[in-house]
Amino acid sequence: MNAKWSRYRLVLIAVIVMLAFIVRVVYPSLRSEHRSATNNGRSNTGFNRNIHHLILTNHARCRMDCRAITEGEIEEILHDGTINYDKSNLNDERGATFALEGYSHDHQHLRVIFAPKENEMVVVTCIDLDKDWQCDCN
Repeated sequence: MNAKWSRYRLVLIAVIVMLAFIVRVVYPSLRSEHRSATNNGRSNTGFNRNIHHLILTNHARCRMDCRAITEGEIEEILHDGTINYDKSNLNDERGATFALEGYSHDHQHLRVIFAPKENEMVVVTCIDLDKDWQCDCN
């Protein structure tokens, strides 16, 4: 009878571990994909990915230079990235900022902070999430 209970305990532990994995890893990514689902380029937050005119701040240009990030890669993240709501600030007094994350064509794991302004998209800054680059930008 002890062997039978031990087997049940192992199965129960395995089920608990699998559920914990689903809750911690799979569920958040499903939620973020659902949140960033678009309708004609516009998400449920009003974020429009179809803006073609990017305005790069001086800070963003400096960070891009330091981190070997091209304007094309910024556009890739704008169109294909996932909104990270934990790093976004939808209630900023100067206007909402959105943190989009994803991988560029050269496999850089990037976070780009965008600030939509009417028919333009301001790129506030960009970050390489996998590599710490030396940078003297202010």
